[in-house]
Amino acid sequence: MVAGNSDENRGAMSAQLLRGQKALVTGANSGIGKATAIALGRAGADVVVNYVVGAEEAEKVCAQIEGFGVRAYAHEADVSNEDQVVAIVARMVEEFGTIDILVANAGLQRDSAVTEMTLAQWQKVIDVNLTGQFLCAREAAKEFMRRGVVEEVSRSAGKIICMSSVHQIIPWSGHVNYASSKGGVGMLMQTLAQELAPHRIRVNAVAPGAIRTPINRDAWSTPEAEANLLRLIPYRRVGDPEDIANAVVAVSSDLLDYVVGSTLYVDGGMTLFPGFATGG
Repeated sequence: MVAGNSDENRGAMSAQLLRGQKALVTGANSGIGKATAIALGRAGADVVVNYVVGAEEAEKVCAQIEGFGVRAYAHEADVSNEDQVVAIVARMVEEFGTIDILVANAGLQRDSAVTEMTLAQWQKVIDVNLTGQFLCAREAAKEFMRRGVVEEVSRSAGKIICMSSVHQIIPWSGHVNYASSKGGVGMLMQTLAQELAPHRIRVNAVAPGAIRTPINRDAWSTPEAEANLLRLIPYRRVGDPEDIANAVVAVSSDLLDYVVGSTLYVDGGMTLFPGFATGG
């Protein structure tokens, strides 16, 4: 096996980078959120695994995290519901004492041509993907500002990582609600970063490209679909959830303490406009 391909090797670089920190990952019972929650636990953080459906899978994620010798529990909540978001952070402060890292990952798609898209399809995606990130960031920021910097834990008072997408900057026909939500996430992140940086709160975004997750299974599940997808990826491989999880661990750690208001594109070069590689 090539070094670095196993889950164990993938997580080796993150060992104990986040020891003693408390992390909340929304939408953490599958896909990118699951991989991120596990990676944060491997790096030494106690983790709250948020989910809206799929309690059994969330509990399995918690059990895997606890295998690293840290704490974890699952919390059912809809991030687009203000009262439920307030309750997530309130319970976390009660059980873990505080929150150090928020990974605002929960998201969904409701795809349709614009002429066929209903207001309900538009609103649901905006509510979860954009408003949900605002609500989670607001509640986390309140606790970060109340507690301030604890030097023995981290150089910052808190970290907010907004899960964005390459569609923060790449238009996506047939997905106007999703692309608009992620474009909004980009400006939400930058504005939060500008406002909260004086409080020693770091806000950044991680923007995945094509990743092997259930939400986009049709795009990679057959050889034909994968070959078509790879034409959009200069690096010529579809990403794995662990690729995103490792990026989140790095951005959450003091190794990148001077990174504020940035988007890290983890996309195999998808944002390099590969159609122009041969002159367009």
